[in-house]
Amino acid sequence: MTKIMFVCHGNICRSPMAEFIFKDMINKKGLGDSFSASSSATSTEEIWGDIGNPVYPPAREELAKHGISCAGKRAVQLRKSDYNKYDYFIVMDSMNLRNTMKIFGSDPEGKVHKLMDFTDRPGDVSDPWYSRRFDVAYNDIYEGCLGLLEKNSE
Repeated sequence: MTKIMFVCHGNICRSPMAEFIFKDMINKKGLGDSFSASSSATSTEEIWGDIGNPVYPPAREELAKHGISCAGKRAVQLRKSDYNKYDYFIVMDSMNLRNTMKIFGSDPEGKVHKLMDFTDRPGDVSDPWYSRRFDVAYNDIYEGCLGLLEKNSE
């Protein structure tokens, strides 16, 4: 089973959107036994003690428009110990990449990648926290998840 951790700054917008978009894709393709997906944050801004904030309402609403639920998801922080538990760490942008590498210290097995690198237009996933364009972020994430799944289903 290929284990994937999607990573963003707070784990309330882009990375949970990626987690649930990817889960929806693999379930629709009958690949639920071949992959697992989770998501986490590089910061603790959305985590209070042991309890993280739920997915940001506009992100939840965008997922719901596509028939995808993220019910029960709460923000969690990426930990150094996660490195040995997952096959891929898929970050949303360059800052997430830097912060993930700070947490891990190094990436000896080449597990850390930007999501858009699995598309024909490498770069950063649009950040809806600032743009308020959750539809644009959804489209970026969908395209990236599709490319990630295609690369790992060959």
